[in-house]
Amino acid sequence: DSITTAIISEEEVADNASPTLADIRRKIRTQESKVRDQLGKYTHNSNFSKYLQDNIITMRNGRYVIPVRNEYRGEVPGLVHDTSSSGATVFIEPMPIVEANNQIKLLKNKEEDEIDRILAELSANVGSFANSIKSSYECAVELNLIFAKAQLAYAMRASVPQLNNEGIIELRRARHPLIDKNKVVPVDISLGTDFDTIVITGPNTGGKTVSIKTIGLMSLMAMCGLMLPVDDRSRISVFDHVLADIGDEQSIEQSLSTFSSHMTKIVSILEEADERSLVLIDELGAGTDPIEGAALAVSILEQLRNQGAKIAATTHYAELKSYALQTPGVINGSCEFDVQSLKPTYRLLIGIPGRSNAFAISKRLGISDEIIEHAQELVSNENVRFEDVVDRLEQSRAKMEKEREEARKIREEADRELEKAQKLKADIETLRQKELEDAKGQAVRITEQAKREAYQLLNDLEMLKKQQAKEKNAAEMARRARAVIKKDLNAIDSASDPIVALGNDEDYVLPRPLKIGDTVIIADIGNEATVVTLKDKKGLVTVQMGTMKTRVKEENLRLIEKKKSVEKKRTVATGRMESRMNMKAQTSVDLRGMTVEEGILELDRYIDHALRMGINEFTVIHGKGTGVLRSAVRDYLKKSKYVKTSRLGTFGEGEDGVSIVTLK
Repeated sequence: DSITTAIISEEEVADNASPTLADIRRKIRTQESKVRDQLGKYTHNSNFSKYLQDNIITMRNGRYVIPVRNEYRGEVPGLVHDTSSSGATVFIEPMPIVEANNQIKLLKNKEEDEIDRILAELSANVGSFANSIKSSYECAVELNLIFAKAQLAYAMRASVPQLNNEGIIELRRARHPLIDKNKVVPVDISLGTDFDTIVITGPNTGGKTVSIKTIGLMSLMAMCGLMLPVDDRSRISVFDHVLADIGDEQSIEQSLSTFSSHMTKIVSILEEADERSLVLIDELGAGTDPIEGAALAVSILEQLRNQGAKIAATTHYAELKSYALQTPGVINGSCEFDVQSLKPTYRLLIGIPGRSNAFAISKRLGISDEIIEHAQELVSNENVRFEDVVDRLEQSRAKMEKEREEARKIREEADRELEKAQKLKADIETLRQKELEDAKGQAVRITEQAKREAYQLLNDLEMLKKQQAKEKNAAEMARRARAVIKKDLNAIDSASDPIVALGNDEDYVLPRPLKIGDTVIIADIGNEATVVTLKDKKGLVTVQMGTMKTRVKEENLRLIEKKKSVEKKRTVATGRMESRMNMKAQTSVDLRGMTVEEGILELDRYIDHALRMGINEFTVIHGKGTGVLRSAVRDYLKKSKYVKTSRLGTFGEGEDGVSIVTLK
């Protein structure tokens, strides 16, 4: 609290930091006010203002002054503290206020001394917490570094490589982090697996130097604990030394040529390189006679390899290309170049030596055919054959890469189609399960509805029996109807959902051996199927569901026996009587789910039935829905000559989902 109270900002200490400081600053303000009042007599005096450049009070070197025109400087006695850049104005401290300014200066010095004392006292108080503050500071620094690494990784779209200590580098689509992410060309780089040295060749500005810089930069980033701008499954080794000779640092002062500069660095590299070192050399052996330079380059590579270092070097020498082809553990590399557009693609090709493409580039740039042909004649046959081999290798590589790219696209398309098929299969299975559950629920609802209607019919029959006790056969007919309905209810309970019943029967045993053509239910999914072939040695039975065949274990099947048809038929008289009794009991007509035409036709049929049966009042169930069927029913009832009154239902009757009809 004492710190936050005393210090307002990094540049300012509060007045109340101490009583002494508050008193000093109060005196400074008082003294400054007196000085401004005295100087105001000069600036507000009409006779004196003609000597002034502006009627203002300003400060120079911490002292209050007034701006006086140079030609009138003698009219204002005082000390000159400054002059304007044009020389037209001098800033004079009038003699009457010199002592007052001196007092302000002394007070300012006291203020600084008091501030130093306050800061020293606060620092001493903080010193007792030095260890905890240091720990917090170090923690904050560490967190700041971690967050900075994370932000850098996010910006580079970086990933975590697999680290090793075996000198193995395998970078997939590595991107140089200092090149614009919209322009950088990803490269695949390998080193330390089948080969410990890579010699990269090719034309200038083709990307050779960027490639070896990328290797070195990735290694150093990994050693610093940074994520790398590479694709997943990349590997990189942690080296003790990353030794590089990249760039031309010739020096006139040190009398160093390009070659001398390179050799000076090579000497240092040879002294430090070991099996835990990564060596990067740009233009190895350049800057001297090509024959001697190539021989020296080969010798340097041999020595570095003997010391166990991992090496990535660039060169123009054909001798180094041959050396890489002939030496185990050394491989050629090149940066791809488009001869047609005369532009490098910056892609690193492992295993293919580079070509200078000097003749092709020169011809494209306008050098005459005669000069090109003569130059080709001057090249040795051995070099020509070597370049031809390289050319054929490049053509083969391009063809293979094109085929590989086409194969990759086909594979990706196949993977996408497979994913679509798997998703479709899952969707179909989900839909089938949903439909199965819906069917089971519908079966239960239908069963419950049938039960309710049957019980209602029983009650109606009881009432009918009482009302028609005088009729000779009414009681007997009611008794028979009750018996039939009870039998139907029992049948409904036992057979309302055969799929669920059979599927849940774990102790089920086939009543007889299966035969081809039998209808069965697959217990675990509840689907009905037909037996196509009987069980094989593995106990699997082939069944067909629609157009699909599948093999199922026999114990997972439930046989559906066809019910025997009832041979005994009711007599016409009995049928008429039961129909008549049912019609009498029915005092409502349900039109839900019908079209307007179907509903009106059914309503007309029911009115005819009601008139014949002597029913004076009945209910039309048309539902609420969109109201189309209800409106049609209401219009029909208004126009019917048999209808006395009709109204919508009230609360408890079904409201506007039903119409109550009274016949004439």
